[in-house]
Amino acid sequence: MSYYFNKVISTKNFDEAIEQVTAALKVEGFGVLTDINIQKAFKEKIDVDFKKYRILGACNPGYAHKALLAEDKIGVFLPCNVIVEEHENGDIEVSTVDPIASMSSIENENLGEFALEVQRKMKAVIAALK
Repeated sequence: MSYYFNKVISTKNFDEAIEQVTAALKVEGFGVLTDINIQKAFKEKIDVDFKKYRILGACNPGYAHKALLAEDKIGVFLPCNVIVEEHENGDIEVSTVDPIASMSSIENENLGEFALEVQRKMKAVIAALK
């Protein structure tokens, strides 16, 4: 089982890709809580040049609340990470975690339907990208 969903999108502008992903997340009820710029962090912290690579921490407050009520340690899996990366050939790839895969290690049957619904939404985010 794969632990993520991904898609190479047609835009060649990295900032536009970030905007497109953020908008697709919003349509599915998710906001971006964190935005980690790996390229910038690596340059500042270890003086390494790295490709454009951002990790967006996406959260749907309603789902997060339900999940935390069912399993208080599920916070180690939150928020849902979405990565946007630019490859050497200029392709921009977007990947998101598969909630079913990440939650499969938790032995709590109350999370099954929740994980399936979040998975549907994350697949919809990826499918909406152009």
